[in-house]
Amino acid sequence: MLERFPDRVFSFDEFGPLGIRPTGGSCWAPAGHPERHPATYHRTHGVRYFHGCYSIGDDTLWGVNRRKKGAANTLAALRSIRAARPDGAPIYVILDNLSAHKGETIRRWVRKNRVELCFTPTYASWANPIEAHFGPFRQFTVANSNHPNHTVQTRAMHAYLRWRNQNARHPDVLDAQQKERARIRSEKGIRWGGRPALAA
Repeated sequence: MLERFPDRVFSFDEFGPLGIRPTGGSCWAPAGHPERHPATYHRTHGVRYFHGCYSIGDDTLWGVNRRKKGAANTLAALRSIRAARPDGAPIYVILDNLSAHKGETIRRWVRKNRVELCFTPTYASWANPIEAHFGPFRQFTVANSNHPNHTVQTRAMHAYLRWRNQNARHPDVLDAQQKERARIRSEKGIRWGGRPALAA
């Protein structure tokens, strides 16, 4: 699939939970004046999940924040993927085998709309291509942040997506993707009986 029809292959997954709290990270700051985040004791905003879609052929990432995971939100994401290729030709979507991804309503819709769901094995999220893109997403929108609410957090995420899709080959994006792939490979080795790589 990936070699023969890259423009027909997509990837989907949820990223989260996303809470409203100060999150550590790195940034530029004047010498001797580090940027400090306040402590937080009350979590009154709830959480959100970013439902992300990735076009492998176009190297384009998009998605929306939802209050929870669920079949209805998965179907909405699949509809947006189908709309990205409206010519009616078959498309393939790589996703994990969460129960919210394979209900009867979803299965009926994919049969009708020529969408084939390609489920990764259990505990094999590293096999999903979108996972590597969640690393830069986390680094540029969550790390070193102190969003006051989910609305502001969502705006920051959408601003990053617009910038990222115009600068997909930016060195900072590629570096963050490489680090995330290394982290995922390390997790893969531990999951499947391997040993974590030792620091040089």
